[in-house]
Amino acid sequence: SNIISRFPSSQTKPVCSFIIVKEQSAVIIERFGKFNRIANSGIGVIIPFVDRKAATVNLRVQQLDVEIETKTKDDVFVHLQVSVQYKISRDSIKEAYYSLENSKNQIASYVFDDVRAEVPKLELDDVFAKKEDIAIAVQQNISESMHEYGYIIIKALITDINPDQRVKDAMNRINAAKRDKEAAHEEGEAKKIKIIKNYVSFNFYYH
Repeated sequence: SNIISRFPSSQTKPVCSFIIVKEQSAVIIERFGKFNRIANSGIGVIIPFVDRKAATVNLRVQQLDVEIETKTKDDVFVHLQVSVQYKISRDSIKEAYYSLENSKNQIASYVFDDVRAEVPKLELDDVFAKKEDIAIAVQQNISESMHEYGYIIIKALITDINPDQRVKDAMNRINAAKRDKEAAHEEGEAKKIKIIKNYVSFNFYYH
């Protein structure tokens, strides 16, 4: 927001100032150090030396990416990235500003707690299969916790699941062995068919 002062011709000090508040934002106005009012988008008036612009609050949808390390039910360490989309409610701007010193840290803390409560209940394969269920549970829990502070949680998504490197190597070896086994089976079937065809052709020729 910008501040424009108006000076009377007979004085050198301003008697009032205009503030311009941009779209999708709001300004907290304090008077003598106490909350006075919220200035919404457009032009507003403050009294110099009496009122002050305490903060500009962003009302747009914001995103917070949280990286978490936890352990699954089958004792596999896994790194997850959770993306949380949130915004401040227009009806709770005062609560959102004065209740939390650092809203992102608070949201991240809830994400840590919820993910570390959900993932240890599942084995690694189920974490991949049920990541949407985990994200929904996280979203619901954070929504309930952050509502009282004036925050709306729009969406929580698990955007990445990354097991420990040793586990990934083991999974790759298992998948490679599985592919080798399937290839050997197909090769064996092809040889069997070839032998049968040769046997049939031999008997037909000599009979």
